[in-house]
Amino acid sequence: MAFYHRMGEVPQKRHTTFYKADGGLYREQVMGTKGFSGIQSILYHHNPPTQVRETRKYADVRLEYVEQVDLKHQHFKTFDVQPGGDPIFGRRYMLGNNDVVMAVCAPTEPMDYFYRNADGDEVVFVHQGEGELQTIFGTLTYKPGDYLVIPIGTTYRIVPSEQSRFLVIESQNEIVPPKRYRNEHGQLLEHSPFCERDIRLPEKLETHVESGDFEVRVKRQSVVYSYFFDFHPFDVVGWDGYLYPYALSVHDFEPITGRIHQPPPVHQTFAGQNFVICSFVPRMYDYHPQAIPAPYYHSNVESDEVLYYVDGNFMSRKGIYEGSITLHPMGIPHGPHPGKVEASIGKKETQELAVMLDTFNPLHVTKQALEIEDEAYMSSWLPPKE
Repeated sequence: MAFYHRMGEVPQKRHTTFYKADGGLYREQVMGTKGFSGIQSILYHHNPPTQVRETRKYADVRLEYVEQVDLKHQHFKTFDVQPGGDPIFGRRYMLGNNDVVMAVCAPTEPMDYFYRNADGDEVVFVHQGEGELQTIFGTLTYKPGDYLVIPIGTTYRIVPSEQSRFLVIESQNEIVPPKRYRNEHGQLLEHSPFCERDIRLPEKLETHVESGDFEVRVKRQSVVYSYFFDFHPFDVVGWDGYLYPYALSVHDFEPITGRIHQPPPVHQTFAGQNFVICSFVPRMYDYHPQAIPAPYYHSNVESDEVLYYVDGNFMSRKGIYEGSITLHPMGIPHGPHPGKVEASIGKKETQELAVMLDTFNPLHVTKQALEIEDEAYMSSWLPPKE
């Protein structure tokens, strides 16, 4: 999906002199992925980004997973988690493995620091609330339904303007649109459910030149370190390239439908290493005269399926609430709840909204997740007692 973009002031040629009004040099920083063979951007700072006054370890944030004692479907009611913390340290981690972790967050405190994830990309899905994602590349405003894609190494902070609630997916690698939606040049193809017009880039670049005491917390290998600077980290006067944060609204995702039930890959929105992210959005049902709109029973023999329920009435489920997370692990079949197949026949559309994470390595459950588990979920497929 990556395409060239430019904001602020940059020199005519890269790696050449670029002078300030007072005669001093702006400091050029090449920020790229995969060494020098991935996508990159070049940023121009008032100050050397290496000019750190002090460093120290801030916190160990390794997740505490529980031992798997049973292979079963699980349901976690995340709205039972009490709001608290800030947009980073208020994250309550539910599931994870060596490729990806999932958290929910309903922050009540502001970020009085800046943050950088040096392990991989992040996707922050906005369930509720409005505000700003402020980054070294500029500021993006967010609203409900936005996916905020934040590349590895991006210094940022999230500033809600009202009570917000997020689903957060943190990767150990890059997160990109699916390859089958892109041509050899990276352009999104005609059959893609979204296109470049739907992508929102940073709207404004505010250059800060003030001095003071500024903290940037950097996460690396599940440990957070504090870096202290004598200048504001958003001191960039301009940048250009292919690497930057962006937003995509789930409401701009155009669903792919057919005469008979379409498999989950048609809902795919992003791809990571050993996982995919999908969007289930309001859409017309299948239009074959004998179609069954509800999904067929299927076995996740090589992937774990996680659904986060955002809004609407999910057609194949009972006992699911706004903010619910369901985990259907690999190795055992799952599908519609009793009565949902029959109830779907003849229906014309669905208003459901959900985010799905499918992983190709098993997920582990955290202790925090078990505190909000609906332990009756596995038995919810049993026929009603007479």
